Amino acid sequence: MKKASRITVLIISLVLISVYFVPVWEIELEAPQYPEGLGMNIWINKITGDLNTINGLNHYIGMKTIQPDSIKELTLMPYILGVLILLGIVTAMLNKRKLLLVWVIFFVLLGVAGGVDFYLWEYDYGHNLNPEAAIKIPGMSYQPPLIGTKQLANFTAISIPDTGGMILIGAGALSLLILLYDFKKKNKNIIIK
Repeated sequence: MKKASRITVLIISLVLISVYFVPVWEIELEAPQYPEGLGMNIWINKITGDLNTINGLNHYIGMKTIQPDSIKELTLMPYILGVLILLGIVTAMLNKRKLLLVWVIFFVLLGVAGGVDFYLWEYDYGHNLNPEAAIKIPGMSYQPPLIGTKQLANFTAISIPDTGGMILIGAGALSLLILLYDFKKKNKNIIIK
């Protein structure tokens, strides 16, 4: 690995530690009866915000209660992030190109798996409604968007990365660039020799 790649991998790994202290994702709900909006912040180990109010409203349309303690990912994510950080530090220290490849693949696969898992959770949450709910709108599902804005009855749901999510997305993109840079430099040296 090039020296610049090693230093950048180490910096990325250390910056990832900050994800333990900031929310990763944010879901905001806007409606006329809630002019200040309702929000939910998803961290790697908890959910904060207006959870009780959101659960109370969702009860009327038959949605499941969001119970952070029952979401296995919130228990696993701190450890998975720890492995990613540790693997990045080891990659920078050992200076092995194959380890860089493993680290980047692990990083990308975690990002893809996290996105798919979050989408499936939202799908289940928004589609598997209690048939005994007080309010039923035929054909209506209440799945929030994975990313972006979506109208759900009289609520506008906005789902976007929060600070931790931006750090993870930026770090993942930068790790891919480092891999491309390092392998490009290696191949250029082989051709010159």
